[in-house]
Formats: sequence, structure tokens, C-alpha cells
Amino acid sequence: MSGNVLLQAAILAAVVGALACLPFYANPYTVTLIIGMLGYVTLATAWALFSGPTRYVSLATVAFFGIGAYTCAVLSESVPYLLLLLIAGAIGLAVALVVGLSTLRLGGVYFVIFTFGLAELVRQLVTWYEVNMTGTLGRYIFLPVTPEGIYWQLLALATATFLISWGVARSRIGLALKVIGDDEVVAAHCGINIARVKLALFATSSVVITLVGAIQAPRWTYVEPAIAFNPTLSFLTLIMALLGGATRLWGPLLGAVPLFLLFEWLSANFPNHYSIILGLLFIAIVFVLPRGVLAFIEENWKRRHNGTAKAVSGVTE
Repeated sequence: MSGNVLLQAAILAAVVGALACLPFYANPYTVTLIIGMLGYVTLATAWALFSGPTRYVSLATVAFFGIGAYTCAVLSESVPYLLLLLIAGAIGLAVALVVGLSTLRLGGVYFVIFTFGLAELVRQLVTWYEVNMTGTLGRYIFLPVTPEGIYWQLLALATATFLISWGVARSRIGLALKVIGDDEVVAAHCGINIARVKLALFATSSVVITLVGAIQAPRWTYVEPAIAFNPTLSFLTLIMALLGGATRLWGPLLGAVPLFLLFEWLSANFPNHYSIILGLLFIAIVFVLPRGVLAFIEENWKRRHNGTAKAVSGVTE
């Protein structure tokens, strides 16, 4: 392995090790805060796993997150916890395959509109079922899962998602995704099975998002459609990934951590203006940093380096 890869592996191992020990010396508020942060880091990384290289902007994040949360709520009293997570992941996979097979031929704004509509459709279906079939609008969750347990599960899932992104970026699938993102016609002429590659990454991303919802559900004790299928989650995930750079390995992490802290502060201090500020921030990111912070830093570094090299060359001549 190259020195750069070893350095990244060492940094990741050190960060994960430090975070794994955090619950032993941190107060409950800090643990709760980091749980929320890890959730968004995982969501942003999973979103970028598919949408980053393919440039398919998905707003279905909350649909799969809500599926995971409601699976946990419905089966919490009848199924062992580990089996519950497996069932949630399987349901997320099944929905992703159905959605992917029927919609991944769409592109551009059509895919964005469909994924947004999918999230709303799932929310309405769950609401209809709860009101008309069970006579309630929500469910209570009583599971023997401590905040520390949720924390370690999310940390493990975030690490696994990051490693999957790292592996995909260095594999033939990653190269195929980049070609697909640049031009699908060229990708098809290169012999790439476009539908299969996109479906595989979309399904993997969706399963991770579903598991985040299932793992975090016990935090709330009570779950209803308005909580589990809040569309703000999709937009927050999108903004975080775009800010850091959806096409960069560390991009979602770089975007999720500061934005999560900012959103926590905004929601606490400006609860009535939170959505307005969120919309303005999204517009600013799209116009000012369309490719993310990491791409902006890399481009400016190369520009300055090339400028310095040309200046030195001119002096020597």
C-alpha cells in the first residue's frame, strides 16, 4: 500500500478508537450529541456512495430512514433486536431493488422529483395504515438498548460505510460509476452494465440508510410518521454531502460534522426561522461551492502551486 493510503488508514483507526472510548468519560449530553452526529455522518456518506459518482440527486433518504425506524417500532416487542436489524435491512434492500429497477433509468430532475415523491408516498401509506388499520398514529418502542449501545452501533456502521466507500472508489465498480456520471452513452459503449452497477450501489446505500433509522429509533421511545419521515432529513443529508464534496472520500464527513453542530445551534436559538436559514444555506452552497469544500481547496492549491512553479521557472530562465 502507498504511504497516503497508510496515513489515511492510521488516521481512521485513531479517530475510531478515540470515539469508541468516548462514552466511558463523556457526559450523557455529549454522548447524545455524538449519536446525532454519527447518524448524519453515516447518512451523508451512504448518500454520497451512490449519488456522488453517478450525480443522481436522491431525496429518498428519509423514505429508507423511516422504513428502518418503523420496522423497529413494529417488531420491537416480537423479534430479538439483532434479528430486527437484519429484517429492517432486508426490507430496505427489497424496496431499493424495486425502486431502483423501475426508476434508475430516469435522470436529472425527473429522478429528483420521483425520489421526493417516493418519500411522501411512503409517509402517506404508513399514516393511512396506522389510522385505518391499527387505530393509532404512532407506536411506542421499548427496547433494552442504552444510549451507549446505540452510539457504538452507529460508530460501527459509520466505519463500515466509510470502508465500503473507500473500497468502491478503488475498484472497477468505482471506475464504472465515474464513467457513468460523466456520460452514460460512453459508459454503455465501453461495455459497462449501467443498470446493474447503479442498482448495486443504490441498494447498498439504501440498506445503510435503513439501518441508521432502525438503530436510532429506540432513542425516541415514540415514533409516528411525522417524526420518522420528516423531509428535512433528506435535505440535511444532501446539504452535508454537497458541502464537504460528494465525490471525495472525506467530503461527507467534512460537511456533516460542522453543519450538524450549526443546525443544532440554529434549531435551539432560532426555532421559528430554522427552515428559512436552511434554505438560504442550501442556495449558498450550490452557488458558492457547487463541488464542495475539498474540491475548492484542491483547485486553489493546484492553482497556487502552478502559479508558483511558473514564477520560479520564469526567474530561472
